[in-house]
Amino acid sequence: MKILICSDGTPSTETAIRLGGLLAGPLKAGTTLLGIAETEQDEQPLRDAIHTQAQSLRERGISVEIVVHSGEPVHQILDQTSKSNYDLVVIGARWTGAVGEYWRSKKTYEVIKTVRPPVLVAMGERKQLKRFVICTGGKEFIEQAVQFTGRLAAAVGASVTLLHVMAEPPAMYADLVQLEEDVNQLLESKSELGTNLRRQKRELERLGVSAEVRLRHGIVVDEVFAEVSAGDYDLIVTGTSQARGLLRHYIMGDLTRSILNRANVPVLVARAGPPKPVQTLWRAVREMFGGR
Repeated sequence: MKILICSDGTPSTETAIRLGGLLAGPLKAGTTLLGIAETEQDEQPLRDAIHTQAQSLRERGISVEIVVHSGEPVHQILDQTSKSNYDLVVIGARWTGAVGEYWRSKKTYEVIKTVRPPVLVAMGERKQLKRFVICTGGKEFIEQAVQFTGRLAAAVGASVTLLHVMAEPPAMYADLVQLEEDVNQLLESKSELGTNLRRQKRELERLGVSAEVRLRHGIVVDEVFAEVSAGDYDLIVTGTSQARGLLRHYIMGDLTRSILNRANVPVLVARAGPPKPVQTLWRAVREMFGGR
């Protein structure tokens, strides 16, 4: 595995350095520390700071390559990830205030929507990575993200919770709510949700990761953070999907943006695979006729 950790040399990026180190060591990952100076005058002070940051990783037994560039940060990160196939990009997230759609530096969101690899956004001061929660959505296209998260969890010895949140249905669907609240019954069912969650749980267990499924009802983002608080998780995993068309970029939905805005623990924005509308439609038709 190859990891790119991005730094502008300021103390605020120390969180990204520490978080990257928590993964790079157990993964035995080839690690690049990318320093980005927005002006040429900042380049030499940045180099000095980057060497100090790299030394902190080397003291933990992590092999580090140093790359320093000047220019617009998002462009420099995109250029670096285009020249080398990284599996993960680690960035910081400066808080700008709870106003508008973006509560952190807009560059954070731009990197997520632009670069090819999954992006790990460093927030908070977690000293270990032992409990992960994946916001699954219960769909097939999240499975690529589940597999990637499983690889990370296996390396650091973390457990994983697959969290699915359903909106509160009308009272006439009380039986559906009861089914979903019984996790075992749901996982044994032939429904699309049960089938997908069962497969995702088995994939994590195949990787040697302890996995459980949690179900909640209500406003999705509120329930996600209620679960994060109750479970004292060290990492939230959410997803993005690739946009269609000639230009490659990723769509960051409202849920992912809200999680990034409100989180006080690291957030992994994983890449979801393309949805399979034909297969999903066929399953929906089968379920309408009792699974025949």
